[in-house]
Amino acid sequence: MSEQAIVDPDIGYQLIPTEASDYATQVDHLYYGLLGLSALLIAILVGLIAVFGFRYHRSRTGARRPRIAGKAGHRIEIGFAAMLALFFMGLFYWGSHLYMDVYGDEPSDITINVIGKQWMWKVQHPDGTREINTLHVPVGESVTLRLTSQDVIHSFSIPALRLKRDAVPGFYTTARFTASQTGEFRLFCAEYCGNDHSRMRGRVVVMSRADYEDWLTRHGEGPSPAVAGKQLFQSHGCTGCHQDSAGAPAPALDGLYGRTVPLEGGDTIVADEAYIRDSILQPQKHVVAGFQPIMPSFSGQISESEIFQMIAYIKSLQPGDWHQDDASGATQ
Repeated sequence: MSEQAIVDPDIGYQLIPTEASDYATQVDHLYYGLLGLSALLIAILVGLIAVFGFRYHRSRTGARRPRIAGKAGHRIEIGFAAMLALFFMGLFYWGSHLYMDVYGDEPSDITINVIGKQWMWKVQHPDGTREINTLHVPVGESVTLRLTSQDVIHSFSIPALRLKRDAVPGFYTTARFTASQTGEFRLFCAEYCGNDHSRMRGRVVVMSRADYEDWLTRHGEGPSPAVAGKQLFQSHGCTGCHQDSAGAPAPALDGLYGRTVPLEGGDTIVADEAYIRDSILQPQKHVVAGFQPIMPSFSGQISESEIFQMIAYIKSLQPGDWHQDDASGATQ
């Protein structure tokens, strides 16, 4: 990776980063709530230690007040414990609700693929436009990031958006946000990933929809992920088994995405992105009922970017797109 690939935004030191996403304020309020409750508990604990230390010091003389009666003492203890439980249950509900907003499966306006690799972030937009260590997004539109890693565990962190999500080899994770203001913001890897971990950083550029479209027009090149995936599908000879004829040795893939697939042994599985990925890299993991486990693994033969493209192509196939009697592999 060249030094030119790292472009840091011109932002000075900030104790509290700018709130630049739709949920950033909620995250900060939750943080302050936890901080305030923790400070209150510490103050109560330290206060009680100080009061009891003074009140019951051995140098003090005179009669002491009688102890609190047994039932009254128990009520005080139970009441204090119940109050704490309610506070923390409220914080748990608040945090889990916010977590589901950020990491749930809600549909979004744009889905962008992000691949972590020592020591860079590779980004691919829906139209196929690519960039490294920089993420351009439109303001006011929901964006889902689909993350994975090509080598070790990384963590995609944008403090201004209050977003941090691990990128794990062999898995897809997602994170969702809506940028609330234009500008440039810092991008980090928040998981130590090797000797040059500190160089794995960049910037997020939030711009208006018009500027984003203009940026895509000026920087876009090459086919869309679905088109590139189709080319890969054909170049790796997948059509020979999946799209050859009615007696093809492998199942047809048109209309596959989102469908429930019967497996050998009687189980079923929903054909989501993880299933397609496993079928490419670990084809023996989920053998479709009625077919032999003859598919070879493509692990090590195609990159994470190419897997994203293959998945985009298979997701784009609608029922009937393929004609099983067409041996050319061309989508009808």
